[in-house]
Amino acid sequence: MSEELHDHDRGLSFDLPTLHRRKMIRLLAGASLVPLVGCTGDDSDTASPSSPASKSSSSSAASSAASSGSSDASCETIPDETAGPFPGDGSNGVNVLKESGVVRRDITSSFGDSAGGKAEGVPLTVTLTVVDAASGCGTPKEGAAVYVWHCDRDGDYSLYSEGVTEENYLRGVQESDAKGQVTFTSIFPGCYTGRWPHIHFEVYGSLEDATNATSITATSQLALPKDVCDAVYASDGYASSVQTLGELSLESDSIFSDGVEQQMATVEGSVAKGYTATLTVPV
Repeated sequence: MSEELHDHDRGLSFDLPTLHRRKMIRLLAGASLVPLVGCTGDDSDTASPSSPASKSSSSSAASSAASSGSSDASCETIPDETAGPFPGDGSNGVNVLKESGVVRRDITSSFGDSAGGKAEGVPLTVTLTVVDAASGCGTPKEGAAVYVWHCDRDGDYSLYSEGVTEENYLRGVQESDAKGQVTFTSIFPGCYTGRWPHIHFEVYGSLEDATNATSITATSQLALPKDVCDAVYASDGYASSVQTLGELSLESDSIFSDGVEQQMATVEGSVAKGYTATLTVPV
């Protein structure tokens, strides 16, 4: 697995000061004191129209166990996908969560003092169920918090990729309910060069921990099944992802090449009606 991290992979504790810097730059730029500078993200192409819909479902063993309410003594924690050096205590920047509105369910639009844009694409509802691995995945983790972020349909990341550094859409934090679940309303992410289609997430012990970007319990990624990706990428706005996905495989992906069973989401729906993605996250 590659040790190199893009800025957008580094998580909430890295994003907090980035959000703060964006705000300060805008204030200073208005007074002509500093030039506006942007951060670069991943390579991506411009999307163009294409065609229709599909319905599909792909599941992991952990998701099946949790949805049925059963427990598995051999339950393993979700693979930890962060090897990069970033602090988890928020000490490298201000805690913008209290002022920005990132604690939310719908992550399609930017929030706070951002540019106010909205990410367009095929609707996707993401539900993660956080469970206690020590109990065999049978006990939900109520009161945990999950930070989710992913690229838009062009493969760009808000805050980091050229052209969307002033946006912060497709990012959000939720507290898990009595079932250990958090649900986000989003759009289906595109596929960019070198990476299988995915969604990033961090799990914290509580909303307070997430708010302070401290005590990260787990950091991982959710993978999206190929047949669903093929259906979505054949629709309007995702044309650039078709060729990019065709050049990739799970076996060649730097994150999922060592096994994706615990991270492959169960996805159902259609392009016309939107999709739902679910994944059980043992911690």
